[in-house]
Amino acid sequence: MTVSTAGYRHNHYVPIWYQRRFMLPDQSRYFRLDLKPEVKFSGKVKYTRRDLHQWSPDNIFAEDDLYTTKWGKIENTEIEQFFFGRIDADGPQALDYFDSFAHPSVDGKALHNFLRYMGVQKLRTPKGLAHLRALSRSTHRDTTLIELQRLQNIFGATWTECVWQIADASNSPTKFIISDHPVTVYNRGCPPLSEWCLGHSDPDIRMAASHTIFPLSLNKALFLTNLNWARDPYQNERTVRPNPKLYAMIKGAQYSARDFGFGGKSLAHDSADAMERHRQLLKRYSRRS
Repeated sequence: MTVSTAGYRHNHYVPIWYQRRFMLPDQSRYFRLDLKPEVKFSGKVKYTRRDLHQWSPDNIFAEDDLYTTKWGKIENTEIEQFFFGRIDADGPQALDYFDSFAHPSVDGKALHNFLRYMGVQKLRTPKGLAHLRALSRSTHRDTTLIELQRLQNIFGATWTECVWQIADASNSPTKFIISDHPVTVYNRGCPPLSEWCLGHSDPDIRMAASHTIFPLSLNKALFLTNLNWARDPYQNERTVRPNPKLYAMIKGAQYSARDFGFGGKSLAHDSADAMERHRQLLKRYSRRS
C-alpha cells in the first residue's frame, strides 16, 4: 500500500454524497438505527451495543478494504478509485435529474447513468455482494468484485421496461430514509421471512409483483413496477414477467430513453401513515437504517 492509495481503503457502500441527500442543509450528523446490534465482550462481561447512534456520513455504511483486491501479497484499490469513482462522479447529476423530473423532459445520458448507478448500488452493499457471490458461484471475494463490474448493467433492461412513478413527500411531515441496502425490492407474495428473502436474498425483480423502490432524497422516491403487474395485479405474484432474460448480463444493457415511461404524475405522499409504511418496509429488508 502506498500513500497515494491509502485514501481508497475505507470503502463506502452507500456513498457520502448519497447520504447527504437525506440531510438538511445545516445538518452534519443523523441517526442510524441498528436492527441487529453487535454483541460484544468486555473481559468476561457480555453486552449488546446500543441500537441507536448519531453519526456523520463519513463514519457510516462503510467498511475497510471492502473493494480492495488481494492477489497474493499484492493489494489493489483501483476498483474503488476508478470504477466506483466514475460511478459516484456521474451519479449525483443523474439523481438530480429524476428528483426534479418533469414531463416531457428526455435525457438519455441521465437515464443511462441513473440505471447504472442504481444497479451498482444494489450490488455493492455487503448484502448485494453476498447475493452476487451466491448467484455467480464465486469462491473468492476478488472474483465477486470482478463479476460486479462485468454485470453492472444487469438490471437495466428489466427496469427500463417497468412503469416508473415518483412518490413526493414534500407536504408530509414524515420523510424518506435510507438504509445499508438502499435499492429495496418488495413483493407482497414474498414476505420478509419467506424463503425468497432469507439471508442475503431479495425477491427476483422479474417476478410479476416485484416493485423496486429507490429513495432519491428526503422528499422523493422512485417506484418501479413491472408492466405486466400494472396491467393485471390479480395474477400470481411470483409469476415470471414476459421477456424475463437478464440479457444485459450477456450483451450489455439494451435500453434507451425512448423505451421507458412514467406512470403519469408524481404520486403525492402527504399522509404520515403512508410514509411510515414505506419506512417500515425499508427497515424490514435491511440491517441498518
